[in-house]
Amino acid sequence: MGRMSRRAFAAAAAAALSGLMTAGDAAAVPAVRGTPGPEPERAARELRGMWLATVANRDWPSRQGLTAAQQRAELLAHLDTAVSRRLNAVIFQVRPTADALWPSPYEPWCEYLTGVQGQDPGWDPLGTAVAEAHARGLELHAWFNPYRIANHTDPTRLVATHPARLHPEWVVPYGGKLYYNPGLPEVRAFVQDAMLDAVRRYRIDAVHWDDYFYPYPVAGQVFDDDAAYAAHGAGFPDKAAWRRHNIDRLVLETAARIRRIRPTTRFGISPFGVWRNAATDARGSDTRAGVQTYDDLHADTRKWVREHWIDYICPQVYWNIGFTAADYAKLVPWWAEVAQGTGVRLYIGEALYKAGDPAQPTAWQDPAELSRHVALAAGYPQVRGHVFFSAKEVGADRIGAMARVVADHYRWPARPPR
Repeated sequence: MGRMSRRAFAAAAAAALSGLMTAGDAAAVPAVRGTPGPEPERAARELRGMWLATVANRDWPSRQGLTAAQQRAELLAHLDTAVSRRLNAVIFQVRPTADALWPSPYEPWCEYLTGVQGQDPGWDPLGTAVAEAHARGLELHAWFNPYRIANHTDPTRLVATHPARLHPEWVVPYGGKLYYNPGLPEVRAFVQDAMLDAVRRYRIDAVHWDDYFYPYPVAGQVFDDDAAYAAHGAGFPDKAAWRRHNIDRLVLETAARIRRIRPTTRFGISPFGVWRNAATDARGSDTRAGVQTYDDLHADTRKWVREHWIDYICPQVYWNIGFTAADYAKLVPWWAEVAQGTGVRLYIGEALYKAGDPAQPTAWQDPAELSRHVALAAGYPQVRGHVFFSAKEVGADRIGAMARVVADHYRWPARPPR
């Protein structure tokens, strides 16, 4: 779904209205205090999640080079914080940059652990996260980024055995980063193999992707996939249609392979919150966003829901109620209508990281803004939960916005939808 973290980086995020910005240091917090009212007769079924980002050490580990024991202790502290906030799911980023937080035969160990890409950290973070989350009654969704290779454009900085160095023809530099080319069938097969290795090894509850498909547009730059289009684009009206087809195939093929490997594992995607503006497409939302996933990221997120290609959708509705260009109060009902009758679970991605950030609009300085989001969404039965970005803010809770959500809406534990 921040940006030397996971969404568009600061300048791109502002232009795109996508926002996800790095906040302050995490802090350990006790469980929310207060006396709950009478316990409901039957526990609610809703997802209450948080993203746990590893890219650029956004949430975890707090820095590179910690000992295995220190890394493990920090990871367990995040899981304990989730429990204390009465959450029931953690979405753990395990493949942030074409690397791995488990002993993968396909890709190197993640540099955000030891500071050296490919260096064994001496333990298995994903295996530990699955076991320890389940021991606490939490679901563990493994979060993968399909195509991002590096947050720089120098292939020589990758470990010598990195697949991107062994197959330089797979790589496209763009916007100061390196990406695998989604238009190459061999790339599509490889990234699936790399991600699904984790599904084979671990009882993860879901495979989770965020908002990165084709990269966010960068002014004055071109994503150079002309050769791939010439080789594989016959029969499409234009390159944009071919690119959407490439992403559609990635989604469909991954969904089918997950069902074959581990049928109980679900498949969810957390896209940028605007599919298309209504001014572009009458089926779109009443928004004026600078980025539209269908047109700019070549991700037809609405179709994936309407055709039930995935098990859940968690759009990043990262704007306040009343925000002119992309109003939370307009996007939630739009997504509810998209999901209605499909069987696809709808969860709403929430911008906890904005709460109390002085750079954000006035609405985000109010600790009750996010609680109002949850209250508004409760009026739409298609909305089956919320996910908060991200773990650092769930713990630090700069102005008490998370505590307010818990006090107002999470007074008792809940089980995730099944």
